[in-house]
Amino acid sequence: MSDPSARTLRLLSLLQARRYWSGADLAGRLGVSVRTLRRDVDRLRELGYPVEASRGVDGGYALAPGAALPPLVLDDDEAVALALGLQSAAGSAVAGMAETSVRALAKVVQVMPVRLRRRVEALRGATVSGWNPGEVADAVDPAVLTTVALACRDAERTVFGYAPPGRARTERTVEPHRLVSLGRRWYLLGWDLDRGDWRVFRLDRLDAPRGTGAVFGPRRFPAGDPAAYVRERIDTAWTRYVVEADVDAPADAVRRRIGRWATVVGERPGGCRVRIEGDDLDWAAAALVVTGAPFRVVSPPEFTAHVAALATRCAAAAAP
Repeated sequence: MSDPSARTLRLLSLLQARRYWSGADLAGRLGVSVRTLRRDVDRLRELGYPVEASRGVDGGYALAPGAALPPLVLDDDEAVALALGLQSAAGSAVAGMAETSVRALAKVVQVMPVRLRRRVEALRGATVSGWNPGEVADAVDPAVLTTVALACRDAERTVFGYAPPGRARTERTVEPHRLVSLGRRWYLLGWDLDRGDWRVFRLDRLDAPRGTGAVFGPRRFPAGDPAAYVRERIDTAWTRYVVEADVDAPADAVRRRIGRWATVVGERPGGCRVRIEGDDLDWAAAALVVTGAPFRVVSPPEFTAHVAALATRCAAAAAP
């Protein structure tokens, strides 16, 4: 590649795609000598990109964090993926991210070629959201999400605090494997070094994650699809409460409103019986309210008391 400007952009794209490159590999990708590569790296530094160099036989280059965010170089597939990700984030469970995602999306789409805009619109039209109408999101701290995502990418052992429902907070040391978004929640799938087994952690119950600096090797994952594995684990573990209620609405209407978060277990003229399994009575109450129809609690007794307390609070809030 003889054009210095085009070669500089290509170099920037390669440095952004991988954490570290050896000098020989990078020069080979660009089709230039090591001396020319050094000049191209200096040109990037003059443009404000902090490129770090290590010397020696295994010397190479890495793009370091800078004081400001320089322009990114994206190929077509990366640009489309970024736009679709921002569209999804605009309605996500990450606290405070909706407005920021919309602003970023506007900037990305504005500079996209027409052919890429068409791809984004086609993919968006063919994509079905996993969210249900009326579903309430569990907010995740963006700093927590970002830290864990980087740990997954970099295969870095991570320590964090975790508080399962009804139990005290404990310190966990984990080899993070994947982040999984299911319905209204984010989950971390990782190897728990303290338990010696694969574990699933809800991100909204996780706090103060920090990397240890220790990099781990790949482990054999016991399933082919991380999302299916997480769904199976939470479906078997997420049964602290089993709520049943009679709803005065047809079964099809109830299914449309609250989707897979509830199961219709019986039908009658003008109504149906609904079962909701979960670890959160507030969510069960919200799901029944979202049906938009009168309902009567069948079981358990603690849910009856919980709904009564919610009704008292709502009545007080509506009072003059």
